[in-house]
Amino acid sequence: MNKSFITNLIALVLVCVGYFFQQALMFSIGLFALSGAATNWIAIHMLFEKVPGLYGSGVIPDRFDDFKQGIKELMLSQFFTAENIDRFLSDASGKAIQVNLSPVINKTDFSPAYHALVETIEGSSFGGMLAMFGGKEALTPLEQPFIDKLKEAVLQISQDPQFSEALRQELEQPEHLGDVQQKITLIIEQRLAELTPQLVKQIIQQMIRKHLGWLVVWGGVFGGLFGLLNGLV
Repeated sequence: MNKSFITNLIALVLVCVGYFFQQALMFSIGLFALSGAATNWIAIHMLFEKVPGLYGSGVIPDRFDDFKQGIKELMLSQFFTAENIDRFLSDASGKAIQVNLSPVINKTDFSPAYHALVETIEGSSFGGMLAMFGGKEALTPLEQPFIDKLKEAVLQISQDPQFSEALRQELEQPEHLGDVQQKITLIIEQRLAELTPQLVKQIIQQMIRKHLGWLVVWGGVFGGLFGLLNGLV
């Protein structure tokens, strides 16, 4: 069961028992506990929901734009600084990390490279000889083996440490680093644009509502202690 509901229920039971059985101390403990727990429960509810007549309620939906801006500034200032991007491109020893480009290479269409090669041959001194053997159609069986070999060669180049170092040095150039940060900013803005106030409220509720529920519990406990002190005094 919900810890907030249980706390309020226990406090209410103490109030009822103390009142009907003329137990002043129990009534005082229950009343103070109920006031503390209920007050905190209302405060938590006001974080997420707009309550008519209560100024400041619904602060999370009302400050939705500020919330998104805060996420953006946090990510850019803490995660995607020039130093962190440089650290991302390097391993613990400071050497350039090996970027696995094989998924990109395997998805890349290398047929334009083959067609460019054929056109180069046709335009060269070998063009006449090629025409004697059936023209560029005679090279068609070589297209797929050429593409496979080219992919293999490009993959080997991408795995060379010198290539990784050259890639890192190029990305760390101020003009390129600025482009990287600008693209990251654009990606963050696009993703944040997909958020809605309702979605943000659900995300926050899922993360912290169960923890904020302890505010209700401790509000009831400390309220009950004050009620006990009041009854004793």
